[in-house]
Amino acid sequence: MNKVVPKNEEYVFEGKVAISQTDLKGNITFVNRKFCEISGYSLDELINSSHSIIKHPDVDEAIYEKMWKTLGSGQVYNGMLKNLRKDGSYYWTDIEIAPILDKKGQTTGYISVSKPSPRKNIQESEKAKGSNVNL
Repeated sequence: MNKVVPKNEEYVFEGKVAISQTDLKGNITFVNRKFCEISGYSLDELINSSHSIIKHPDVDEAIYEKMWKTLGSGQVYNGMLKNLRKDGSYYWTDIEIAPILDKKGQTTGYISVSKPSPRKNIQESEKAKGSNVNL
C-alpha cells in the first residue's frame, strides 16, 4: 500500500464504537464496520495489515512504548490517540486496549475499542503539544 501523506484536516466521527482485534504482532485480524468507516480503509485493506496503518506521525513514540509496556504486563491500556485516515486526514479517539487470553491465561492477541474523544480533551492535547509536551 502507498504511504499516506498527512494533511491538516480533521475527520470527526460520532455514534458507535470502532472495534479492532490484532494478533500478538499487531496485525489486524478483525475490525467492525465503524472502524472501516472512520479509518477510510476497506475490510480487505485492513485484515492482515499492521495496526500501525492508522498511526499518525504527530503521536510521540513514547505513547506507543507506554501502550506496549502496559499490554505486555497483562494490563488494559487506556489513552487518547490521534490516528491517520487513508485520505490523510486525522481523527481523535479515546481507546481501550485489552489482551485477549486463551484458556491457559496466555495472551493470544489484543482487542481495542475506540470512541470519539471529547472536544475538551482534544483541545488540551493540542495545546500541550504546542508547548512541546507529549500527548
